[in-house]
Amino acid sequence: MIRLICWFFVVSLLTILVFAGISYQTAVTSTIVEDSSLVFEIKDGQSLSQVVDQLKRENIPVDGHWFKIIAYVNGQQDQLKSGEYLITQGMRLPELLALFISGASRQHAITFPEGWNFKQIKYALRQHQAIKQTIDAITLPELLVLLKCPYPHVEGLLFPDTYFFAKGDSDLSILKRAYTKMSQVLRQEWETRDDDLPVASRYEALILASIIEKETAIPSERDQIAGVFIRRLRKKMRLQADPTVIYGLGEKYNGNIRTRDLLEDTPYNTYRHKGLTPTPIAMPGGGAIHAALHPAPGESLYFVASGNRRHTFSNSLESHNNAVNLYQKK
Repeated sequence: MIRLICWFFVVSLLTILVFAGISYQTAVTSTIVEDSSLVFEIKDGQSLSQVVDQLKRENIPVDGHWFKIIAYVNGQQDQLKSGEYLITQGMRLPELLALFISGASRQHAITFPEGWNFKQIKYALRQHQAIKQTIDAITLPELLVLLKCPYPHVEGLLFPDTYFFAKGDSDLSILKRAYTKMSQVLRQEWETRDDDLPVASRYEALILASIIEKETAIPSERDQIAGVFIRRLRKKMRLQADPTVIYGLGEKYNGNIRTRDLLEDTPYNTYRHKGLTPTPIAMPGGGAIHAALHPAPGESLYFVASGNRRHTFSNSLESHNNAVNLYQKK
């Protein structure tokens, strides 16, 4: 009788072990999603059990029993990191656990195009649902302190680029990265600048680059336009750059520059004031910064839009007026 009970116990135990082994093999070898990808978010402070419950609520086919066992056996039950994760096609349970532990959360992106101003950047940040909003609650002076920016405004000091981030990253963290990158690019370009330029600092070079950026969308024209502005600065001539007038008008600009706009006395009106504007007027890209510090040689002092987004350059006012009559006044 005792032998029979022992035999029954051994058989039962072996059966349980066999079924457990089959269950384990099925759990760890089965793919979670077959033909698509899923996004799953672990919120800050969630425990292993809460994550398993959430997987079940979202109908993600993960064996929660074995998920917990594997995590506890490996001492990883407290190592799951918050974030938004992409569960890709063919992923299995051990890979999913490793993903949650790695913290390699799904990346979002935001792009700041060349020529944007700070107002446009703030709007884009505000519209992105994956970004934590913080800067609307602080003043400009407070923002400058947080960025460790010594200049009067953040305008132009953010590098135009595509920035990747995880869901929940703050708008301030993205601005810090853009500010750091602009500082690095500007410093590198400043160290290799041409001799005897009429710009006294990196900040003045950035101001000039921002005007160049707004004047042309053709990369091959940047150094030519830079050459015109450099020669005008040397001769103490006004830059007479339309984008500076537009920036100074702000909300009053309706898409067309009128004669009275050219006469309006704003600090940014380079038809009224000699020299550079008080701050940059936009975010210049690396090409515009390089052009500002490496202008093309020549004698031209004027340029006018001549169609196809291109410009015609002139050495004399008479030639310039002829070009204006040809291309602008028809």
